[in-house]
Amino acid sequence: MELVTPALGLVFWMLVTFAIIFLLLKKFAWKPILKMIKAREDSIDGAIKAAEKAREEMKELQAGNERILAEARAERETMMKEARDMKDAIISEAKTKAKTEADRLVAQARETINNEKLAAITELKNQVATLSIDIAEKILKETLSSDEKQKTLVNNLMKEVTLN
Repeated sequence: MELVTPALGLVFWMLVTFAIIFLLLKKFAWKPILKMIKAREDSIDGAIKAAEKAREEMKELQAGNERILAEARAERETMMKEARDMKDAIISEAKTKAKTEADRLVAQARETINNEKLAAITELKNQVATLSIDIAEKILKETLSSDEKQKTLVNNLMKEVTLN
């Protein structure tokens, strides 16, 4: 059983050695080890905080980007609406101008046609009058070629004038 239970001297020297090593470690190694662990812990906490801060900044940037995109879409829609309205106004104005010009041209054409018609009617009346005078002249020349025919015509005309 001696192998299982250590001797009292061995236990004593083991305790003394353990205490010396413990005191040496406490004095020289424990503080730097704890200091390094604390520095590592602080470094990890700093990295976690930096990552959280970066995540928050990314969320803010993403929200800002979405807001800017929404504003750009709204501005694009506004510009498209203004362009459509302008296009419609230009088309409407062009139609109005074209209708006004067409009405003016039609009225001018009607006036020209009426003027030409009146001129043609006047010309036709003048030609008919000229022809009538020429025909009457020829008829009178032929009818009044002799003195006796002239006297008969004058007598007939006198009878008609006195009867009326």
